[in-house]
Amino acid sequence: MKAVVCDRYGPPDILRLEDVEQPVPGPDEVLIRIRATTVNRSDCHYRLGTPPFARLFTGLLRPRHRILGSELAGDVEAAGPAVTEFTPGDAVFGVKAWKFGAHAEYICMRESAALARKPTGVSYEEAAAVCDGVILALMGLRPADIRQGRSILVYGASGSIGTAAVQLSRYYGADVTAVCNTENLELVKTLGADRVIDYTREDFTRNGQTYDVIFDAVGKHSFGRCRDSLNPGGIFLATDQLHNLVLALWTSRIGDKKVVFPIPPRYTKQDVVFLRGLMEAGQYRAVIDRRYPLADVVEACRYVETGQKSGNVVLTVG
Repeated sequence: MKAVVCDRYGPPDILRLEDVEQPVPGPDEVLIRIRATTVNRSDCHYRLGTPPFARLFTGLLRPRHRILGSELAGDVEAAGPAVTEFTPGDAVFGVKAWKFGAHAEYICMRESAALARKPTGVSYEEAAAVCDGVILALMGLRPADIRQGRSILVYGASGSIGTAAVQLSRYYGADVTAVCNTENLELVKTLGADRVIDYTREDFTRNGQTYDVIFDAVGKHSFGRCRDSLNPGGIFLATDQLHNLVLALWTSRIGDKKVVFPIPPRYTKQDVVFLRGLMEAGQYRAVIDRRYPLADVVEACRYVETGQKSGNVVLTVG
């Protein structure tokens, strides 16, 4: 099968398309013919080997996993003898975090993994572009008790996690303020934001408005800068920067304003099934910025690393 191989840490140019051995499903696994996958921040950080301490887990001298990519949508081609939920021909979608492998024509996943039947009426590209952002957003929104009567500001509202956070917050009934650049203001309005702020023209930390929750979906803000913009008992949701783990422990004991840093995130079948229901009910939609064929993965990675993408970048696979 064709797969994008990453044998060393470095820039996008180190990636190459190769013929590799096709995986064989175990007793509790399905073999999936991938139709679409994505390039996201996790793929790029893994390939770069950043932050450096992460190499203790990803491989000291070279990446432990040669094929990147975690999100996918495709068709079940074979199933192990212990599999009861899926049969060959089923269209599925899901996410294989930590072990990757989706930048390829085939992948094996356990039946119990974060995998479900593809939502009816949704394309493979759309299905591939939703799981990671939604699950990471849910990991923050749940402990923040997002619901009707609570207000949330989403910073970086046009990215993968941000577009998910806006739509999910709207679904849960919260009052949503979205912060993004000028180009994406209309996009986040269509996702359900009650109001939008253009960060190139206004600093939300200085306008006097306060919120129950501030969700930094791109890891570019800080609790210190946002503290005065939180209501009493407010929560700062972090998605990056490990010092936020220390702050989460510290603020859990001192003060009434808290930092929540959900690490490590948990990718579950239940969340993928929940997402399928939202999409089939028209309450969640994929946001796709650009599509590339698998062979153009280097260009896709370069674009993701500009930090300018809105939503998701999809790779089509045959």
